Amino acid sequence: MAARRKIGLLCLACFASFTGMKAWQAMHDTPGNFVEITGAAGIRFQHVASHTSKKYLPETMGSGVALFDYDNDGRLDIFLVNGAPLSDPTPKGTIPQKSGPKDWNRLFHQKSDGTFEDVTEKAGLQGFGYGMGVAVGDYDNDGYEDLYVTAYGGNKLYHNNGDGTFTDVTAQAGVGGNGWSTSAAWVDLDNDGRLDLVVLRYLDWDFDDVWCGEHKEGYRAYCHPDSFKPITPLVYHNEGNGRFTEVGQKIGLAIPGKGLGIAIADYDGDGHIDLFIANDSMPEFLFHNKGDGTFEEKGLLSQVAVDEDGRTYAGMGVDFEDFNNDGRPDVVVDNLANQMYAVYENAGDGTFNYITKTSGMNRISMLHSGWGMRLIDYDNDGWKDLLIAQGHDLDTVELTNPQIRYREPMLLARNTGHGFVDVSASSGSVFHDAWVGRGLATGDIDNDGRVDAVISTNDGPAHVIRNETRTANHWLTLKLVGHKSNRDAIGAVIKVVTAKGEQYATVTTASSYLSSSDKRVHFGLGGETHVTTLEIRWPSGIHQTLKDLRADQILEVNEAAR
Repeated sequence: MAARRKIGLLCLACFASFTGMKAWQAMHDTPGNFVEITGAAGIRFQHVASHTSKKYLPETMGSGVALFDYDNDGRLDIFLVNGAPLSDPTPKGTIPQKSGPKDWNRLFHQKSDGTFEDVTEKAGLQGFGYGMGVAVGDYDNDGYEDLYVTAYGGNKLYHNNGDGTFTDVTAQAGVGGNGWSTSAAWVDLDNDGRLDLVVLRYLDWDFDDVWCGEHKEGYRAYCHPDSFKPITPLVYHNEGNGRFTEVGQKIGLAIPGKGLGIAIADYDGDGHIDLFIANDSMPEFLFHNKGDGTFEEKGLLSQVAVDEDGRTYAGMGVDFEDFNNDGRPDVVVDNLANQMYAVYENAGDGTFNYITKTSGMNRISMLHSGWGMRLIDYDNDGWKDLLIAQGHDLDTVELTNPQIRYREPMLLARNTGHGFVDVSASSGSVFHDAWVGRGLATGDIDNDGRVDAVISTNDGPAHVIRNETRTANHWLTLKLVGHKSNRDAIGAVIKVVTAKGEQYATVTTASSYLSSSDKRVHFGLGGETHVTTLEIRWPSGIHQTLKDLRADQILEVNEAAR
C-alpha cells in the first residue's frame, strides 16, 4: 500500500492538486444554476418504501429512475420505479406485491410544451413486486427503447411495441431472475451487434427478524451488509430471437458480490468493453474483457478494489468516464459518510491511482453519503463535473453520529481541470433542500444544450431539476445509431477534438445507482464554435471520422459501412 500511495502522488502531472486560492477562484467563477421544476412539469410521484419496525433492509435502498425517449419524438420521458407494501412483520419467503395505484411504477410522457403526462396505464407499466432499478436498451434493434425493471423477488423485461405500449416478455425471454436484484446494464459483451444484460444482485437475503443496532427503544437500525452472504450477478446473453441465455459462470462473471452500481467502459483501449461493479463493504470489481467472450476480475491487480489504505467501503453509485481528458476512462465511486468518495485515475498501464485526496474529494465528501451520481459538464466548459444524490441509509444515524445527516442536499462538484471544488451552495436552492436521495438520471430534458437531472428519494417524491446555468460556452450532443453495431451504439467510444483539446466519452445508459440516463452523449466545448474532428470507434470495430462540425446542435450520426 505504501507503493500505491507513492504512485498516487505521481499522478499530479495528469490531475494536479489545486491550491486553496485556485479552489476559491474556481468556486466563484462559474457556479451552476439548477431549478426544481417538478410540480410545474406535472410530475406527481411518491416512492413507497413501507418502513417497518423490523427494519427490513430493502426499505432503505430504493429506488431508481430512467430518462429516455420511448416514443422517438425527440423529447426525453421519465420512468420512476416504486416499492410495494410490507407487513410488519413480513413472513419469511414473502414476495411483496403492489396493491394499487399508489405502489405503481410510473411512466411520464413529455409533451411538446415541456410538461409531462402520466401514461402508465396506457403503456402497461404499472409494475410488479418491490421495485428497485431500471435499465434502458433496444435489445431487439427495432428502433424503440425497451425497459428492464429490477425488484426484490423477480425482474421484468418490457418490450416497447412502438405504439406507446409495452408488453411483458419476461417469461419468453428467460430473464426473470430471482433474489434481490439492484442495478442492471445493457451492453454488448461480445460485439455481436446485440445487447446483452448484466443484472446485479445485492445480498442473499430474506425477511428474517434480525435485530441490529443498539438494544434500546428507537435505536434499532438496518443491518450492515456484512450480516449477509454475497451473491453472484446474473448475465444474460442475447441470442437474437427474443431469447436470452444465462452465461455468468461460463464467461467468468459469476463471482459473488454485493453489487449496487454498474458502469461500462473500455479502460485499456483494446476494443472490448469492460465492467466496473460497485460492491457494498467488500472489494469493488473490475471485470476485464479478454476479447474471447470471457472476463477476468482484476480489481485488486488494477488497484480499484479498495482505498489507498487497503480498506473496503460501501460502494453504491459509480461512473466510469474520462474526467481529465487524457483519453483513458477513470472511475468515481460514492459511499457512506466517514469513508470519502473514491476517485481513481486511469494510469494507462492497466492500473489506477487512488486520488481522492489530491483531487479534493476528501474534503468535499467526508461527511456525506452518496448514491446516484454522474459525471456531467453542467457549465459546458469542457470538463466533466460531478452531480451526486445524497442521504444516509440509516434513519437513526443522527442518534449515534450527530455530525452526520440522514437527509442531505445534493452535491455539485465542479471540475476545474486541477481537481474538484464543491459549488453546491452557490448553484441554486435545490442544493439547500435535504432529501433521502437515491437514484439519479441525467439528460438534456428541454434540448437546450444543458444537462438536466431527475432524482428519486427513498419514501419521498421525485425531483426534476433543470439546468439554467448562465454561460456563453458552446456544446455538442450526439445521438449515435448503430447498424452493424447494436442500434443504441452502447459501448461506442467517441473522441471530440477542438482547437482547445480533446475529450472522450463512452455511449452508455448505465452508471449511477439503480438508474438509466439518456443515451445521447453531451460535450461542453467551452468557447469553441466548431468541432474540428469527431472520431467514433463503434462496437463493431468500424472507425468513423467526421470533420468541421458546428457547435450548439443535437447531431444524429449513423454507423458507416466498413
